[in-house]
Amino acid sequence: MSIITLTTDFGLKDHFVGALKGKIMTQLPDVTIIDISHNIDPFNVAEASYIVESAYSSFPKGTVHLIGVDAELNSQNLHIAMQWNDHYFIAADNGILSLLTQRIIPQKIYAINIHDRLHIDASDLDVFITVATHLAKGGLLNVIGKEIQSLKEVTQLQPSIDHNTIKGCVIYIDHFGNVVTNISKKMFVEFGQGRPYEIFFNAKSDRKSKNAIKTIYPKYSNILDNDDFSISNYDGQRLAIFNEAQYLELGIFRSNPNSLGSASSLFGLNYRDSVEIIFK
Repeated sequence: MSIITLTTDFGLKDHFVGALKGKIMTQLPDVTIIDISHNIDPFNVAEASYIVESAYSSFPKGTVHLIGVDAELNSQNLHIAMQWNDHYFIAADNGILSLLTQRIIPQKIYAINIHDRLHIDASDLDVFITVATHLAKGGLLNVIGKEIQSLKEVTQLQPSIDHNTIKGCVIYIDHFGNVVTNISKKMFVEFGQGRPYEIFFNAKSDRKSKNAIKTIYPKYSNILDNDDFSISNYDGQRLAIFNEAQYLELGIFRSNPNSLGSASSLFGLNYRDSVEIIFK
């Protein structure tokens, strides 16, 4: 079975997603097309990378993942097809793939060079579609490009370590208003070495211990550590976890952005705002 997933910043109001699927099915009628998300913030490569990383491993090996975010070919951003962890990824070389592959080295990376083989009016997405269907049919990477050894790095979207502090930032805000950072559990465990810590967010806020989060729970429900209180007593409590993708997430227990508020609104956090873990 051939599977192609789609992750774009196209939204669902316009015809773009439907047309994209139609073109894929024209080239490969029996393909299974799965939408991961079409609501990536426009040109937000960090968000696109996080969404794809969180979802791709749920699919069978050999799945082709087409990423239509900031996909225009230019002198700075080549078109790339990559084999990674036995999956295939097609995107512009704009940082999405380098953020994705920080923890697992790619098996193969190819710069796509078939643009002049397509019709004169072919769009960037037409190129991606041709490559995606080729790979979904079992085609080889060396047919569609030239092998390269590295991807463009986007260092400003990666966490850093300074003395006793991990410095990260917000990379995604989910449907519930929970805030996902680029600080991984692996970095936290290796650098923290079991030391006590405090989590501060938004560098503009008053950095006092009383404003810090001092516990990272295994999951949201672990905040229910007192049998004397009902679940409703914990509504609105702020907390931190490492989510399923193993990134630090700041949230509000049973948050509802329309009533209780959310981590994003109550903490005043938006994309790229700073989050720091200070170890003692």
